[in-house]
Amino acid sequence: MVMHLHTTRLSLRPCQMSDLDVIHQLWMEVDVRRFLFDDRPISQQEARSFLESSMASFAKHGYGIWLFFESQNDQIAGFSGLLHVPQKAPSLIFGTQPQLWGRGYAREAAATVLDYAFNVLGLKRIVADVDEPNQASIRVLEALGMTRIGKAIVNERPLLYYEIQS
Repeated sequence: MVMHLHTTRLSLRPCQMSDLDVIHQLWMEVDVRRFLFDDRPISQQEARSFLESSMASFAKHGYGIWLFFESQNDQIAGFSGLLHVPQKAPSLIFGTQPQLWGRGYAREAAATVLDYAFNVLGLKRIVADVDEPNQASIRVLEALGMTRIGKAIVNERPLLYYEIQS
């Protein structure tokens, strides 16, 4: 069963194929893709693959990528979710429309996803990676209670690794 999630300010629903154009547009925002896709434009087909993987993950594991909306609005404010990584802990991902940065939406949506993962799905561990220069996302991860567990250079970019356990 796929969950629609809610906070006092946000409504989250699983991403669907009908969201392809709008999520691709968000992922192509320069300020979003800078850290999400290593500043690489992605094709619509690549975005479609992400959505297909998310939908398959929801069907098999109960988690994937949720879109979140301000409660009083039906415009996508951002996304948050868990990516399935075979033989490893799920990986937290999130992003917010740049014009909505600074409102705490990423933290709120990600906290809701973590709560669902731990308290509904019974997961024991969630990981995340973040580009070291992405101080805003680092603050979100740390505000969520995630602990830094490592650092590496991937594709010539410094990445920090975080985890949280139930």
